[in-house]
Amino acid sequence: MEHPPVRADGKMESTITHLEMSAPPEVLPLPPPRDGLDIEQAVRPTVSFYRYLYDTIGEDWLWGDRRKLDDAALAAIVQHPAVEVYVLWVHGVPAGYAELDGRIPGEIELAYFGLVPEFIGRKLGPYLLDWAIRTAWARDPRRLWVHTCSHDHPGALAMYERAGFRIFKRETVIEDDPRALGLFQPKPRAM
Repeated sequence: MEHPPVRADGKMESTITHLEMSAPPEVLPLPPPRDGLDIEQAVRPTVSFYRYLYDTIGEDWLWGDRRKLDDAALAAIVQHPAVEVYVLWVHGVPAGYAELDGRIPGEIELAYFGLVPEFIGRKLGPYLLDWAIRTAWARDPRRLWVHTCSHDHPGALAMYERAGFRIFKRETVIEDDPRALGLFQPKPRAM
């Protein structure tokens, strides 16, 4: 994934799209797209394991917010009793995760969702998303919501809409570029 170069002022422009659901899906659950899949909750995940998932999955999409946090601040979020981290495993290999944040009463945010790069394009995203949506609705919230931005996977917004989310707000923001903050190391070029 090629992103625009870092601006001289160290900022980047992002369009953030906020989506929500106010009722669970009325269609049947998606079947697993292949054998060997398992989704397990990482109960009180270690910071190092969580960082592996977040950094590996978010590298190409410039996920920087959680990279800014020290270990104690990150642990306070991902080990909170109202935050659930579910890991998709393919034959014992972590392939993606969905983080459901229920810290606001009556709401659940799909705070983070993604696949390890090697597993993108294998129809695992729609399956994991459907599973996460159904798991969230089993908690009986009033609302389930998610946001995506113009730096995320180009198919993310369409996948959320196909899953039943509806846009309720779109905004353009100028924010610190995580690359300018030193949160990403340049990848070596292949020879």
